[in-house]
Amino acid sequence: MPTASNGNVSLYYDRAGEGDPVVFVPEASLGGWLWGWQHAAVAGPYEAVVWDLRGTGRSDAPVGPYDLETLVADLEAVLSDCGFRNAHLVGCGLGGVVALAAARTSTRVATLSLFGTAARGEAFDLEPLFASPDDRGALRRSLEAGLSADFCEAHPDVLDGIVDWRAEGDADRAGWAAQVAALEDFDATEWLVEVTQPTRVFHGGADDLVSPDAGRDLARGLPRGEAVELEGAGHLCFVERSRTVNDRLLGFLEAQTDDSQ
Repeated sequence: MPTASNGNVSLYYDRAGEGDPVVFVPEASLGGWLWGWQHAAVAGPYEAVVWDLRGTGRSDAPVGPYDLETLVADLEAVLSDCGFRNAHLVGCGLGGVVALAAARTSTRVATLSLFGTAARGEAFDLEPLFASPDDRGALRRSLEAGLSADFCEAHPDVLDGIVDWRAEGDADRAGWAAQVAALEDFDATEWLVEVTQPTRVFHGGADDLVSPDAGRDLARGLPRGEAVELEGAGHLCFVERSRTVNDRLLGFLEAQTDDSQ
């Protein structure tokens, strides 16, 4: 089991495929299962890396709260352990914030693809998405906060599978609370201009956890930001619109790879 270390904290990650690296940063409390749909699409033309935030899954869970600088340092440790000099980052929610902050300070970030992300911590309402891994009923109900009602009604089998994965790999309440503490004082509005990497800000048009308006504001504040809205989709739009998102994501990555050659 590959792990990176930040001090005495061990961080689990998984890597597959060959090519330019794409590193996925998950939402608060959610395990690596979150990126399964994108991992399968990316891990061919690219090397895909999925990791668990401290407090989640197979990574260590030291007592919190965690600050944003620590989570960014964790990401840097994963990139370093993998030997990546430059990587494309894909993040959701808190993971998007970690990726955004890393892009400001790290020389290892090539591009950003951000889902359900905002420039201010007060824009996030992630509590409805959390459920204890020990309560399967609560896990299923909480998915209604992250996915559209249409998707939940049409794909009960997918929800069953997600509940299985969440029961095995999500964070408990202490881990979740420690992670979301990093959003309390987060405000990137004054330094967004320093993030010059090409960035796509994806947002579900029916996201109840982070307003689509906040996503559009984030894209406008970035020098090379572009907003992509998925009408009718929820916070986890890359799950329910995986085919569309994968096409858009791969197209974006291919364009940036071609531009760099």
